Amino acid sequence: MSNLWDLSHIQPETRVVLEGETIPQMFWNGVRERGPRVWMRQKDLGIWRAWTWQQTGDAVAEIAGGLMSLGLAAGETASILSNTVIEWVLADLAVLSCGGVSNGIYPTDAASQVHYLCEDSRTRVLFVEDDEQLDKALEVRAQLPLLTKIVVFDMEGLRELQDPGVISLDELRALGREYNAQHPQELTARVQARQPEDLAILVYTSGTTGKPKGAMHSHRGLVFIVRGYNILVQQDERDERMAFLPLCHIAERVGGEYFGMYTGAILNFVENPETVPENVREIAPTVCTAVPRIWEKFYSAVMIALKESTPLQQAAYRWGIGVGTQIADRVLAGQPVGSLLKAKFMLARWLALDNVRKLIGIHRARFLVTGAAPISPELVKWYLALGVPMLEVWGMTESCGASTGITPTKIKPGSIGPAAPYNEVKIDPATGEILVRGTNVFMGYLNQPEKTRETIDAEGWLHTGDVGSMDADGYFHITDRMKDIIITAGGKNITPSELENELKFSPYITDAVVVGDRRPYLTAIVMIDQDNVEKFAQDHDVPFSNYASLTRTTQVQELIQGEIDRVNARFARVEQIKRFFLLDTQLSAEDEELTPTMKLKRKLVQQKYAERIEAMYA
Repeated sequence: MSNLWDLSHIQPETRVVLEGETIPQMFWNGVRERGPRVWMRQKDLGIWRAWTWQQTGDAVAEIAGGLMSLGLAAGETASILSNTVIEWVLADLAVLSCGGVSNGIYPTDAASQVHYLCEDSRTRVLFVEDDEQLDKALEVRAQLPLLTKIVVFDMEGLRELQDPGVISLDELRALGREYNAQHPQELTARVQARQPEDLAILVYTSGTTGKPKGAMHSHRGLVFIVRGYNILVQQDERDERMAFLPLCHIAERVGGEYFGMYTGAILNFVENPETVPENVREIAPTVCTAVPRIWEKFYSAVMIALKESTPLQQAAYRWGIGVGTQIADRVLAGQPVGSLLKAKFMLARWLALDNVRKLIGIHRARFLVTGAAPISPELVKWYLALGVPMLEVWGMTESCGASTGITPTKIKPGSIGPAAPYNEVKIDPATGEILVRGTNVFMGYLNQPEKTRETIDAEGWLHTGDVGSMDADGYFHITDRMKDIIITAGGKNITPSELENELKFSPYITDAVVVGDRRPYLTAIVMIDQDNVEKFAQDHDVPFSNYASLTRTTQVQELIQGEIDRVNARFARVEQIKRFFLLDTQLSAEDEELTPTMKLKRKLVQQKYAERIEAMYA
């Protein structure tokens, strides 16, 4: 268990843990060194089943052999259309092992997106998870002349399928066993032939400002960043991680799969995105990385559970979190924590805080990592008061993940930390834009040299599009996206993300978009937390028939107004939200208004609800 006043358990690891200058070289060295050890686990029919390094290596070799038998040449692309499952990792490592380029496609993408991504990447082989994803592939297959084969992970419901262009993963592995027996040296030769500067993976941006762009990452950049990560947030073979974010996103691909491979940390795959709260309690990860949306939901669950607890339990929590907050204040101020306060904190954990940590599933966590979107400083402090340091990292697809990160010895809520030691970060003096330079910066956008030149300047600096500042300690603070800063009709510059983060700290608000550019005052579009607001309605006898009717009730409108009033009290009058409306459609990752990491797309939301926005200014 981690101790809040002793952060020596999070020390950087600067030595090379696993040799190899490309991802497949590193992986196969791991198989040789760690053969019988468990690397991955996945729940199957209610039972957690383990994969050792050797079992993983055997499967990857067979899939790679199958791909070679299908004619996949070095440098050609194979894509993976699937949720986060072990087979995703097996396919990814197999593609890279036979010299191919691996590309991920979000499982929530529509058939038209699948067509665009396969066409743009010149995909030769497409891996799909199940019949649902296969349907999308079959819908657009005729428009993809380069696509030679579709490989299905899960054949349930497809046993009767007779299609020469579709095979199961088991059939591909059988082909691979036969091919490898006939060509015993080819896989090794392909692994050794791949060079660090060669293209390894494509990661497509979410396409919030147009068609998705394929960010190209080399083996050199990937190996460089995973070694660097161990200096930021050290982990090893004793650690347990939870794999649940999309593997086609840079965060889980690099920070989960490749970093786990490098360090030997065990990857535990959740059953599906809906079972994350249940699975995290089963897994009890020692290192936990998630997006702010997840941390906000965990906090909301605790607040709702507290309302249902006994007065004695509520009193114990209030006292316990008070003690934790006293320690957090001292830690954040760099002050020592006295022995009396330490003793009180141990009692606070025993009385209440350990139960809160177990409810969330972070009772074994040495530290938490948050990234991909801004998070409320108050939320960071709350987790710190529980006794678990939360380290915010910042980066983007184009920087291959984290470029800055909070250090465990100096946590500053509201900051994204200093530059990671493996790259340079600076503020453009003319525009305030944050710039990044290093080996981790991507090779450019596939098929889009003009966009590449716009993004990486002649001196190698990546223009991130984020505006920020650097304080006296060298810690960076993000103001907002360059294109998102609001200038009101009165000329006041306002950072919407600051208001939005405060709103999302409410257990009743999942997301919000603040509007007001060239307007007389600020307004907000709010997405409620369905579970918590439904619970509120049931507890207060508020009648509703569906999600839309729930958002229209007077009591829910007043509930959200109260949350907005709470946030407004912390800001100057000109920065306060004067009006709002609630989205009356229940959104999921399949909806165009949300990114795959479950953030509202500001531009699209403002376009789609333009009439309702205008009505707030009428």
